[in-house]
Amino acid sequence: MSRRRQAEKRSVIPDPKYHSELIAKFVNCMMYDGKKGVSESIFYKAMDILQEKTNKGALEVFTKALENVKPLLEVRSRRVGGATYQIPVDIRPERRQALGIRWLINNSRTRPEKTMYQRLAGELMDAYNNTGTSIKKKEDTHKMADANKAFAHFKW
Repeated sequence: MSRRRQAEKRSVIPDPKYHSELIAKFVNCMMYDGKKGVSESIFYKAMDILQEKTNKGALEVFTKALENVKPLLEVRSRRVGGATYQIPVDIRPERRQALGIRWLINNSRTRPEKTMYQRLAGELMDAYNNTGTSIKKKEDTHKMADANKAFAHFKW
């Protein structure tokens, strides 16, 4: 870690259709081998499916799904006197968002549907309804933090 100065936060150019930086970050995380056009088309097709399934706006469904997936607590390993403890800590907002995006993308890639945009739409729909593997991942993270609540006084 550098002692000189903190790295500057770079802003992301908003996506062309919804003019949202959050969607641009999501598309960038989903991208493979610099193929942003492919990633955007997958995302927009998934948003169209969400628009059809729900009578609400697709952007509203996406943001609500991401909010439902974002974890509040996680455990960090800390070595104290020869023993390693899992200490529950609060998560910074940027990391919460990054974890939520990562979990949604990874869990949508493992779904059984035929195409990626169908998988992504299904995972977003499940996250919107507070079901699915991304929500399970969040609950497991919270359970682990709750189980190790006794070691919270080791927080640094």
